Amino acid sequence: MRKFGSIGLVTAGFAGLVFAVFAAFVSVQVDGQIKNKRAVETIEAPKAIGPYSQAIVANGFVYTAGQIGTDPKMGTFVEGGIAEQTEQALKNIDAVLKASESGLDEVVKTTVFLADMNDFAKMNEVYAKRFKAPFPARSTVQVARLPRDAKVEIEAIAIVKK
Repeated sequence: MRKFGSIGLVTAGFAGLVFAVFAAFVSVQVDGQIKNKRAVETIEAPKAIGPYSQAIVANGFVYTAGQIGTDPKMGTFVEGGIAEQTEQALKNIDAVLKASESGLDEVVKTTVFLADMNDFAKMNEVYAKRFKAPFPARSTVQVARLPRDAKVEIEAIAIVKK
């Protein structure tokens, strides 16, 4: 009985040591990630209107907030429909990416939110002119409503140039 008890203590002690080493490693990794995170802000894109950043740069990537077809100087939607709003949303994303030391050529993933999936073809036509092969991965979904009743909102993930 005594022999099994001491084996249990040794096993528990070893498990505790492994856990402590693992916890220290994870703590270092999390601290490193937090230190490498920075917010991006540019006047060349619409100002964030809530508690969020235009983009966050972390670990070699930039993650943009969704952009709609708002002219950053006027604060209103550009004139026209889905094509014009798509073009402006992409200009806004490009401005945020440039402020992040990136650009449309470095985009690896986009998400497109449409108020009406019937606008897909017109949005896609504008989108295709702004990106080159290899094209970013993309998800496109229809949503019930977008901020300020926009027709389109686009967000992106890109590699930061170094």
